[in-house]
Amino acid sequence: MLSLLKAVWILFWAALLTLILFFPIVIAALLGRSGNAAFHGTQVFAWCILRLAGIRLRVSGREHIDPARRYVILSNHASFFDPPALVLALGLQYRWVIKKEVRKVPLFGLALETSRNLFIDRSRGSDALESIKRGVAQLPEATSILIFPEGTRSWDGRLLPFKKGGFVIARDGQLPILPVTIRGSHDRLPKGTAAFSPGLIEIVIHQPVETAGRETDELSSEVKGTIGSAL
Repeated sequence: MLSLLKAVWILFWAALLTLILFFPIVIAALLGRSGNAAFHGTQVFAWCILRLAGIRLRVSGREHIDPARRYVILSNHASFFDPPALVLALGLQYRWVIKKEVRKVPLFGLALETSRNLFIDRSRGSDALESIKRGVAQLPEATSILIFPEGTRSWDGRLLPFKKGGFVIARDGQLPILPVTIRGSHDRLPKGTAAFSPGLIEIVIHQPVETAGRETDELSSEVKGTIGSAL
């Protein structure tokens, strides 16, 4: 019964916050060419949803971020709490690379689209990557992108195999990779349930990895090892 009440609680507030913030975020996105104001709106959503769920954040490694640089941010993914945790923890402007199916979610998908996030059709293979590269090039200066290289949430919190897309984008764009480890989110809200557990989520920001002249397999192995080392 308690699990059901928790699920109803978090889903109710997620829906209500989406309704409340939808128009301000969309208006900010349409009026602002950079999308930065709309991103701040998503930070409000993230702060509210984590507070309502009793989630505390502990962040380490912010000193590794140069706010003047653009990064391809790569993070593990085990919970629906990961996106709001990252929005608040990283302290820099970025846009998501999101699978195209999310665009169909009522209100939420439209807010993401108008906020200059990038949608990828994974069935198009190399054509999809080229589209993302063009989208990244059109982002405001020093605006990063964030990708979950596993492609989906892990059922048990362990790392899944990494897809190559993020590494190709970083290498071809000569952009540094910023590895990030999210620790504890699987315990707070596992995949397959909406029943959350209040507590701590830790965000570990690692040193950037330069990509110029390196192979994607080498980059993938290094970054996966770095992210996994802090789990």
